[in-house]
Amino acid sequence: MRAARVVTCLVLTAHGSADPRSAANAQAVAARLRLLRPGLDVRVAFCELNTPSLPEVLTPGAVVTPFLLADAYHARIDIPRQITGFAGVRQAEVLGEDDRLVAVLRERLSGVGVSSADIGLGVLVVAIGSSHAVANARTASVSAKLSAGTHWAAATTAFATSPGSIADGVEDLRRRGARQVVIAPWFLAPGRLLDRVSDYAGDNGIPMAATLGAHRLVAETVLDRYDEALAEAVAA
Repeated sequence: MRAARVVTCLVLTAHGSADPRSAANAQAVAARLRLLRPGLDVRVAFCELNTPSLPEVLTPGAVVTPFLLADAYHARIDIPRQITGFAGVRQAEVLGEDDRLVAVLRERLSGVGVSSADIGLGVLVVAIGSSHAVANARTASVSAKLSAGTHWAAATTAFATSPGSIADGVEDLRRRGARQVVIAPWFLAPGRLLDRVSDYAGDNGIPMAATLGAHRLVAETVLDRYDEALAEAVAA
């Protein structure tokens, strides 16, 4: 039996935000999941700031699928703590630096006029950042994946939660020959932190692409993480 056909529940578990656009994006991804996998019980939960909370929607045998890019605090500590004691509940891996998500980011860049042939371009991938060094190192690999096969002058990663990181990233790109810089947000949804990045971009005349959002490839990546967790459970 294929893992995808096991009857269970996918709990799409997002960070949570005071900005309603973030929760709306999680709900939009859940709607895509239901279209891609008819009959699958898809529920949305949040680690903080929004409802429902994760424990409120859990059911025996559920697969908690983090709607998170990095394997940081919520994925490593918070979600495991919240699901402790729930029978048969398992946790899938985070979305990570999946090639499909990088493809979505390229598509978002094309939406602001970026071409792979822009030889004078510097691309600054801006991510949230974490206190977990390993998570940051994995996230930093996105810029190399994104720039592979292009003629851009340079690409690098900056963290929105690290003071000065974005400005330092821009300067680094310019030192490496970029005549123009564009910001590529490694974010799943808009929010207040990204608004600050947008303000910086606007103040400095830097174009900024859209977030990954509720793109079909985002939903497909979520389903793969869910299927992988089910396959591991069946094999155990």
